[in-house]
Amino acid sequence: MACNVTATPTGTKFGPISSNSGVIADHLSGNIIERPETPPSPSCNIPFCRDPDFVDRGTLLDQIHEKCSTPASRIALVGFGGVGKSQLAIEHCYRTADRSPETWVFWVHASNAARVEQGYRAIADQVKLAGRKDPRADIFELVYNWLRSEKNGKWLLVLDNVDDAVFLSLQANNGHKTQTGGGDRARQRHLLSYLPQSKNGAVLVTSWTRKAARELVEETDIITIEPMNGIGAQALLRKKLGEGIDNDGIAELATALEFIPLALVQAAAYIRQRAPRCSIRQYLDQFHKNDRKKTSLLDYEGGHLRRDHEAKNSILLTWQISFDFILYTRRSAANLLSLMSFFDRQGIPEALIRTQSGMGNRQEDVGTINLDGENSNSDDSKSEASIDDGFEEDILTLRNYSFIALTTDAITFDMHRLVQLATRKWLEGQGQLETWKQQYINNLCIEFPTGEHKNWVKCQALFPHVKSALSQPPKSEECLRQWALLLYRAAWYAWQKGSLSDAEKLSMRSMKVRTKLLGREHEDTLSSMGMVGLATSLAGRVLGEEHPDTLTSMANLAFTFKVQGRKVDAILLMRQCSQLQKQILGPQHPYVISSVASLNKWQLENVDIAV
Repeated sequence: MACNVTATPTGTKFGPISSNSGVIADHLSGNIIERPETPPSPSCNIPFCRDPDFVDRGTLLDQIHEKCSTPASRIALVGFGGVGKSQLAIEHCYRTADRSPETWVFWVHASNAARVEQGYRAIADQVKLAGRKDPRADIFELVYNWLRSEKNGKWLLVLDNVDDAVFLSLQANNGHKTQTGGGDRARQRHLLSYLPQSKNGAVLVTSWTRKAARELVEETDIITIEPMNGIGAQALLRKKLGEGIDNDGIAELATALEFIPLALVQAAAYIRQRAPRCSIRQYLDQFHKNDRKKTSLLDYEGGHLRRDHEAKNSILLTWQISFDFILYTRRSAANLLSLMSFFDRQGIPEALIRTQSGMGNRQEDVGTINLDGENSNSDDSKSEASIDDGFEEDILTLRNYSFIALTTDAITFDMHRLVQLATRKWLEGQGQLETWKQQYINNLCIEFPTGEHKNWVKCQALFPHVKSALSQPPKSEECLRQWALLLYRAAWYAWQKGSLSDAEKLSMRSMKVRTKLLGREHEDTLSSMGMVGLATSLAGRVLGEEHPDTLTSMANLAFTFKVQGRKVDAILLMRQCSQLQKQILGPQHPYVISSVASLNKWQLENVDIAV
């Protein structure tokens, strides 16, 4: 029977204790004496069960295994939240334990210094390190010394969620302060110094950001984790949905969620919990309704048991934690992300995002430089260089978090559509959505030229971003005028290119806004009317003369002719239009009454003209 030790005036008295204590306290000397413990056998300590629904992702696990098999290896899995880094690490740990039972497997939650210390204490308990229960012991040093000793055998250490490079400096002696030079100052060491280069060991890091990962591993040892491919995403959905769920629409759902594992698991849990009253098709119908419904579905937290308790199961909340951190550490990068969230997700030109205003700390930095100089005008070149450097740092910050990616030409950027949606939701919560939407429209309006042939190359590059703007009307009257101008120019380009459907939609929205803001007779409104007429008259050759849209275009074109001074053409076309309208819509229809009234007015104004 094991014994507890208690001090008495005459010496030491022994009494029974629980068999797992291992601690003897010498109360007379104040020292802690630990009873020797039986050395344990290698074990695998992972805080999550193995996922029976795990879907192999091509060669990723083979890459991880190969790199971790190299003596003294250190590798990092980097990608945005919810892309499946930790799930890959969990599966690798279980495969390592299956493949090599003599290997110790340790798991440390590394989201902050306190969690790292907690993880190191768990390692000390797992291997039964002598001295670990002494409150004065430096637990990091104890574990470090055990890890570097080759006699302890092979080991794999996972540092999960190393997302903040700031906390990687850890306080020695468990955070207790030591007297130095008459003042209290905590002795600090970088986490890297507690990761020995032992040929028996391998360190596997997961991180949102390359910057934090590079604090611990070489750039060449970073494996970028992207979303799944289509086949893998569909396989994951099928497994998570389980039996009895109709798989109709599963490929479309995987695509809508951009093959992001956490979003797929989230959606599957939502559908499964509500079946049979919710199917994949019904989920998609709701998802495609509007952005507000999308965010409602993506805010759902459920379906994932293999994430740290501090992590969010909602993909939107997961990303918004990163947004908050970027805002705190580099406001100008958060501003850039905010602006980019409104564009089409592909081919975002550098020129459109360099011209943003409200650049946060970048402009503040420039202001500081100018204040320090004797004459701010003499430092213009320095200011420009500072702005350029700041922009590049912002781009690097967002790339580090995998929120944006460079395209092959290196001057345009891509984003995931769901990242854009999450950013706009985040901006809405901060009351900044309209501010950045207006900035986006302003930048586009400045850059998008008229639809003349000489501008086609530029128009073609920017056109997808204008189509994105079509569904995002601003609220302010001033910005609405810009928006209408932008749509008008884009309609001009679409008409010239023969894209009839786009030309009609764009010109019609522009005309409606201008009519409401400026009135029907304003020249800008009439220009939009003319564009509607041009677009829809061309479409009339496809739709047929009696199609209602063709009749609308004829009326609009007649108004355009009148503004241009082509009075005869205007009267003739309006006469033809009103006659067709009477036949198709009936003489009492409001459109017919309006057309006839206009025709009569024009004929009275031009009685001297033979028509």
